[in-house]
Amino acid sequence: QVQLVESGGGLVQAGGSLRLSCAASGSIFRINSMGWYRQAPGKQRELVATFTTGGGTNYLDSVKGRFTISRDNAKNTVSLEMNSLKPEDTAVYYCNANINTLITWGYEFWGQGTQVTVSS
Repeated sequence: QVQLVESGGGLVQAGGSLRLSCAASGSIFRINSMGWYRQAPGKQRELVATFTTGGGTNYLDSVKGRFTISRDNAKNTVSLEMNSLKPEDTAVYYCNANINTLITWGYEFWGQGTQVTVSS
């Protein structure tokens, strides 16, 4: 099976920075896409940043210029550098990956989530 393990997150003051990392492991044949979502209390989960199947990137408009997604294909990891954090960035951040395994094709996997709290 496949596991996504996240690290990073925590409490930071507005204007500060945090870095999230996610490592995929298990029976991975190919990672089609990998990225980050977030969910704030009372709100729907939303895409924050992701690498697309074609190799491009997508960012939530409100994080453009502040967040940067990066990846290490050799290590099956994706990271999210978050700068100039705002209180409205407070949410649980989830790693997401669309993966081909030896059994399933194009299955969506999720990490357990990591809390990011930005104080004003």
